[in-house]
Amino acid sequence: MAKSESWEWLKAVAVALLLAVVIRYFFFAPIVVDGESMMPTLEHNDRMIVNKIGYSISEPDRFDIVVFHATQSKDYIKRVIGLPGDHVAYENDVLYINGESVEEAYLDDYKENAHNKPFTGDFTLEGLTGESTVPEGHVFVLGDNRQHSKDSRHIGTIPYDEVVGKANFVFWPFNEFRIVN
Repeated sequence: MAKSESWEWLKAVAVALLLAVVIRYFFFAPIVVDGESMMPTLEHNDRMIVNKIGYSISEPDRFDIVVFHATQSKDYIKRVIGLPGDHVAYENDVLYINGESVEEAYLDDYKENAHNKPFTGDFTLEGLTGESTVPEGHVFVLGDNRQHSKDSRHIGTIPYDEVVGKANFVFWPFNEFRIVN
């Protein structure tokens, strides 16, 4: 009887571990925000859940907050600004996509309180990457804290296959539990 019960427990633990590995690898994973590049939306040391569902088969949407492999040992978290075929530019603190100004309401409070103006320096996609539009299969990303973010202005466009998933759920610190957009 004891041997049978031990075997059942061992099988249950093995199944639970297998499920945990599959869920973490294919569906959801925790991430810790490292640094100030996404302030005020995300704070240093916020713990988030990365939703990997669908990102292996679909494309990110504009303004998604995504996690991507920046180097072999480091993942970054940034906001998708430009999609394939988009021309991206910034002029006088205004984002232009395909020549049209685009509102970034998530930056309004931070822009008002920024000590250094402009909040986002002027640039064009051509000036940064030599490309007139975001290449197919890539996205252009920016941190919300534009003055303190290493993003597509520095590392170029991000290939889809480097995007791990969408991060929009902060679970720690518990008193800061929220969904972010």
